[in-house]
Amino acid sequence: MCGITGAVWTSAASAIEPEVLARMTDVLTHRGPDGRGVYTSCVQQLSPATGSVRVALGHRRLSIIDRVGGAQPLANEDETVWIVFNGEIYNFQELRHRLEGAGHTFRGHSDTEVLVHLYEDEGLDFLRHLNGMFALAIWDEKRRQLVLARDRLGKKPLIYRREPDRLLFASELKSLLQVPGLPRDIDPAALDSYLTYQYVPHPQMIFRGYHKLPPAHYAVWRDGQLQVGCYWQPDFRREVARPRREYLAELQELLTSAVELRLQSDVPLGAFLSGGIDSSIVVALMQKLRREPVKTFSIGFPVAEYDETHYAREVARHIGTDHHEFQVEPDGVEVLDRLVWYYDEPFADSSAIPTYYVSQLTRAQVTVALTGDGGDELFAGYARYRAAQIGGWFDRLPSAVRNVIAAEVWQKIPNNPERRTLLRRYKRLIGALRQSPERRYLEWVGIFGEASRAELYHEDFLSRLDRDPGEFLFAAFARAQGRDAVTRASLADLVTYLPCDLLTKVDIASMAHGLECRQPFLDYRVVELAAAMPIELKLRGARGKRILIEAFGELLPPAILRRRKMGFGVPLEHWFRRELRAFTRDVLLSSRCLDRGYFRPAAVTRLVDEHQAGRFDHSAKLWALLVLELWQREWVDR
Repeated sequence: MCGITGAVWTSAASAIEPEVLARMTDVLTHRGPDGRGVYTSCVQQLSPATGSVRVALGHRRLSIIDRVGGAQPLANEDETVWIVFNGEIYNFQELRHRLEGAGHTFRGHSDTEVLVHLYEDEGLDFLRHLNGMFALAIWDEKRRQLVLARDRLGKKPLIYRREPDRLLFASELKSLLQVPGLPRDIDPAALDSYLTYQYVPHPQMIFRGYHKLPPAHYAVWRDGQLQVGCYWQPDFRREVARPRREYLAELQELLTSAVELRLQSDVPLGAFLSGGIDSSIVVALMQKLRREPVKTFSIGFPVAEYDETHYAREVARHIGTDHHEFQVEPDGVEVLDRLVWYYDEPFADSSAIPTYYVSQLTRAQVTVALTGDGGDELFAGYARYRAAQIGGWFDRLPSAVRNVIAAEVWQKIPNNPERRTLLRRYKRLIGALRQSPERRYLEWVGIFGEASRAELYHEDFLSRLDRDPGEFLFAAFARAQGRDAVTRASLADLVTYLPCDLLTKVDIASMAHGLECRQPFLDYRVVELAAAMPIELKLRGARGKRILIEAFGELLPPAILRRRKMGFGVPLEHWFRRELRAFTRDVLLSSRCLDRGYFRPAAVTRLVDEHQAGRFDHSAKLWALLVLELWQREWVDR
């Protein structure tokens, strides 16, 4: 795991000086505390029509494999191809054997060196051979081109900024912001997307002119031109009918293989264990494959409804792991300031807080941790998929019946100010049934819905918005056209919520402490298998993950298979009424915040007052606004 950065340019006015490259590299030290490397080069003009091209590459290293010989930037034999790489390639040994047979010479034992030679042989097609998580940049001197690429599911981040005579790239935005003179203009459409989703979706970034390379994409800069393309896209529209026993057998084989591949490491390795089904299956498979007890880590909070440690403890006893458990009572203000710096962009998933703490405490004992990320999206684990299922049934009713349910019945359900009551959830569900499936799902998963954003925004800011943030989610739904409602929702989450929220959360929180996290469920072979499965194998009644339980249930305690899913979060609703009560008012109702021109002061005041009076639970909205304001103070007001 590492941090990468660099640039390519054709004009002396756009040069990245050595001291700037040093700052761009060293601000990523948290991602790679074990080593540092830089490379610069100039390719002279080939003819009067072509100018000189200069390149600068920076790398911070977290040593996992080939700790002695894997320093970067790394080159091929004649030093015409250079790479900086962040990630792990799990099938690199297999690829290395093939490349050695083709005559390539290796100087070390790292997976990075395999990438250089594979690119020499395959060009851009080398990406299709990789099983791993990665963000990389390859400088090809002979072709005078820079290649950027990101892994299939978006586990590792990669951002870039294209200018007329320069391309900049990095693992994190803070690296690019070390370049003098770069603008920090907030993109209104990105801010609107953030308040919709609680993150800024790719390829947008919060600042205008910066971009995230989407998962499974590459970008090639050559002669001042940038081409962006996609190298992998599973067929989400095709459901494959196969006997249940075949799916079960292949799932058992592939997930076991995925775990085994991710146990490769020259440093101590463990796992996050929440006590949920996904992380418990990963840990159980790890223990089957290892002789010594697996080190497992979980974190708890004083508020019982947010504490899963007793479930994790039960799994650890059953499997026989070397379990480590931590209880923390976070200082909301202190940790929020730290997260605002690490995340670069406004990011309002409050589960970043426990992820940050469990990563910090895990890193004290191991350098690599396996996680259960991806199981909910692939095997219909979220409670909201039940709502999507009900919506799918509703859409098949005659239009006259739909109108009665969505209009008359909805109006007769009484209001209740407590958002979490079952009655309020039903009213929200029925009210949304009048919309299209895609728009309906956006209302369920969003932080600020369309109507609430319109109430929040100042008229001048509202007039600057010319895009529907829902288009990001709607395009994902279209990729699974023709599938059932739950499959469409879950596969849409796989390409939106998973990379932009969950994987971003884990990457930044873990790399803040130099910890590498690996996700066996997101092995692309498992993803392709799950995408083809009929929904009946995953969801039965109100319970998802049926095939997972059937395939691996014998490895886990029976009580874990029956438990209800808990969210991994912190008690925000309590914080805003107690520990953060005064701080929230001081920040959100300050003239510094309200004078920015984005929001109506009366709308912000109403959200704060209603929540603190206990009339509504606006905690998710308040957290998003608080993060946004503190982010602006850190990254914009300077």
